Amino acid sequence: MARIRDILQTGEPGQHLKVQGWVRTRRQVKEFTFVDLNDGSSMAGLQVVIKADLEGYANLLKDLTTGSAVEIDGQLVQSPGQGQRVELQADQVMVVGTAPADSYPLQKKRHSFEFLRGLGHLRSRTNTLGAVFRVRNTCAQAIHQFFQDRGFLWIHAPIITASDCEGAGEMFTVTSLDLNHVPRTPNGTVDYSQDFFGKPAYLTVSGQLEAEIMALTFRDVYTFGPTFRAENSNTSRHLAEFWMVEPEMAFCDLAGNMDLAEEFLKYLFHAVLTQCPEDMDFFNQRLDNSVISTAENIINHTFERITYTEAVALLEKSDRRFEFPVAWGIDLQSEHERYLAEDLFRRPVIVTDYPTGIKAFYMRLNATGQTVAAMDVLAPKVGEIIGGSQREERLDILEQRLQQAGLDLETYWWYLDLRRFGSVPHAGFGLGFERLMQFITGMGNIRDVIPFPRTPDSIEF
Repeated sequence: MARIRDILQTGEPGQHLKVQGWVRTRRQVKEFTFVDLNDGSSMAGLQVVIKADLEGYANLLKDLTTGSAVEIDGQLVQSPGQGQRVELQADQVMVVGTAPADSYPLQKKRHSFEFLRGLGHLRSRTNTLGAVFRVRNTCAQAIHQFFQDRGFLWIHAPIITASDCEGAGEMFTVTSLDLNHVPRTPNGTVDYSQDFFGKPAYLTVSGQLEAEIMALTFRDVYTFGPTFRAENSNTSRHLAEFWMVEPEMAFCDLAGNMDLAEEFLKYLFHAVLTQCPEDMDFFNQRLDNSVISTAENIINHTFERITYTEAVALLEKSDRRFEFPVAWGIDLQSEHERYLAEDLFRRPVIVTDYPTGIKAFYMRLNATGQTVAAMDVLAPKVGEIIGGSQREERLDILEQRLQQAGLDLETYWWYLDLRRFGSVPHAGFGLGFERLMQFITGMGNIRDVIPFPRTPDSIEF
């Protein structure tokens, strides 16, 4: 069965083809009906010409409406019209699934993204969302290709975990207990010994800790899968379920980590520009006219590298009035990050060596004890897009950091064992896939770059 993308690119007049897809538009003139047919494989549709002398023509037009699913046999011919190289002259048309014109909600007009979020089962048929999900597919393939070409092992980190990697406590609980009759201990707390796992369990916020286990066997590994955060944030940048890419490398320090992160982003942008030019042109024309130039800027320029201390000094010297005051020790806000990347350096910036107090327990303590060997990659328009660090490989210091974070050493016994048995310097980072998709496409809301967004009070599809 021919795909419309392939027909438009390589189809030759004279070929007899069968195509399947959905009607985008239908235009009727005296002796012909023109159908714009799309099967999701490309932005452009295939023009199908149906002559009025086709058997059953009058009855066919009743069901040949926008949104209807059809199967068409015909001959490919050179198109006399502008905008398409070839078109299909129909010999046989079968309507597989009707879409009544008076009730189909996607008509030939612009719909707001907010309206389309209420149509999660249909919105992928629109030009914009179709382009987003094609780019998402290409980007996901490129992620695997990048790591596989470099000898990384793809590991499948668990979705259910007992560990809070970030220590923030914003985790979804997983339980088989009857919530109407929750068992209690003598002191009134939940008796998790009667639960499925015999202890509290959660949806994972990160596959990093498990990736560290595997890196200390296979050296270079990566995870790429869904993660979860029970953060009640109704913003354009937050999701409760999102995908993370997390490489982990043994015998690697912070410098090697930064090098890989920069190479990684350049590779992904290059893949999207070369494999999805039509979709990227659409974003550039309809959403953000700097999408392509931003991608080229990523590919062609070396990322700036500064320390957190240098970043704070630059922010303090700027004439910009920030909503959140700047001082050493604060966690940089999006407005600070975007100023550095967009206005000051006008390219991605890697900020390193953050204060110990604002970073996670697993990040390697620097010699002064005031900072850790952390890094954030800041990108124009989105701020932080990658966060990573060299991990703390020293057992005694890791135990101290866990205690300072208020975490139970017994819960992390296996993580501490990694420092007892063959510990080595190692490093890694995490990339939020949906944040990356926003950056690539220029989409303003993170809910529009994932097929079925999970947000507070929203789990319809």
